[in-house]
Amino acid sequence: RFKCLPVRRWLTFVTGLVECLCFNGAAFGWASLVFVLRVEGYLKWMCVNITDIDITDDEWFSLIFTIASVIQSFLTFSNGFVLDQFGTTVARLGGIILYTTGTLMIAFSTPALYVLLYPALTFIAVGGSMFLITNMQVGNLFRSRRSTVITLYSGAYGSSAALFLIIKVLYTAGISLYASFLFLSACSVIHLLRTLFLMPRTLIPYPLPEHYTYGIICGESNSASAGFVLSISIISHGLSEKSFRECLLSRFSFCAMVWLSVMQLRNYLFIGTLNPMLQRLADGDHSLVSHYTTVFALTQLCGVLCSPWNGFIMDRHKGKPRAAGESERDADLRASVLSLFLTPLLCILFSICATIPILPLQYLSFVLQVITRSFLYSGLAAFITMAFPSCHFGKLYGFLMAVAGLVSLLQYACFILVENVFDGDPLYVNIALTLLIMFAFIHPLSVYLHCRSLASQPTNQPINQPTNTHL
Repeated sequence: RFKCLPVRRWLTFVTGLVECLCFNGAAFGWASLVFVLRVEGYLKWMCVNITDIDITDDEWFSLIFTIASVIQSFLTFSNGFVLDQFGTTVARLGGIILYTTGTLMIAFSTPALYVLLYPALTFIAVGGSMFLITNMQVGNLFRSRRSTVITLYSGAYGSSAALFLIIKVLYTAGISLYASFLFLSACSVIHLLRTLFLMPRTLIPYPLPEHYTYGIICGESNSASAGFVLSISIISHGLSEKSFRECLLSRFSFCAMVWLSVMQLRNYLFIGTLNPMLQRLADGDHSLVSHYTTVFALTQLCGVLCSPWNGFIMDRHKGKPRAAGESERDADLRASVLSLFLTPLLCILFSICATIPILPLQYLSFVLQVITRSFLYSGLAAFITMAFPSCHFGKLYGFLMAVAGLVSLLQYACFILVENVFDGDPLYVNIALTLLIMFAFIHPLSVYLHCRSLASQPTNQPINQPTNTHL
């Protein structure tokens, strides 16, 4: 029984879900905000003496998203390092400052001060990422449903892309960008209160020790003992000898890096070029483009509904007896294989639909994209918690996201290639990216072979004794 009452644990979970759902991944709703910025006249000066207006301003809007998404992914490593080294409170305060600065920049931006959009979207993306990383540890409070909580938060993160859709709808109803983003800035008070009262000062260990407490109301014992408790937690799992370097250079880390990078590149390119793609398929019909942009943003809301499926897949072995000699972590890894395989399969189906130049088919592309995105990030976070020591979660998650962010730089090169070499036709680039996704199957294959090799080993060790062959 924990000193912290169950009601506090559930309040932490619910408020974390609301935070992820309403704020964290707002930057990925960029397509909806672009629609409003165009109406406001942002980058209109680019149209002077240029015949093909759409391609020119689309290229600049795409560059803003590319910069934000790449920097957000790259800085996830430093975010994870801050979390692991300085704790949750410091990490979240940094995220609050960045997020609030970004929303204020957009609030006070104008067509003449369009340059503010570059750092603003980046700050919103990086700050939201910091919120997500600190929320992932909440899954440690729910041992039997740990993966489900983590995947649910990741799905909510993707669904928060609909925030910019809400701003678009409010804009058409007469609410200015200034008022909307000023309100978002004021909401940072909510993040601050949650940081102080419903989150730990350091980290939530896994598994939870007896009488674990967190938050200001629960007293000072958490800050003094959390590091010690976390160390006990790691030792109890037999993973204390695994350094960050060993984890980073492991086969699992490399395969997860490839798995994440190729699929994130495909997702980012789709989001960053959504507006020009819709304009091309709709023959420039303004109302039709607005309709499909709205539908895409609405489908992002479904991410919070899709991600728990991934958690259910990973948690399906919970409560079942383990095989002789199989540790809990080995059972977790075995249960993750199906999820790790389904994700690239879904991504390939999504990429195929996005490649076919039929406008109504993009409804299916939107659905498959949001499911793929939900499985991708939730699966990555859950896998890291299963395969590596919890003390390295922030750094490993951040490093993998940083490498994937560097790979995502290719999205702008792909956009330029389509516009300048293939005359706006993305067919060949889409085919190449679809083939590239095939490399993602290396990861589930690696985990499957690892689990099969464990199953073939002699079962002469106790059931609860963990093996050290995960890496």
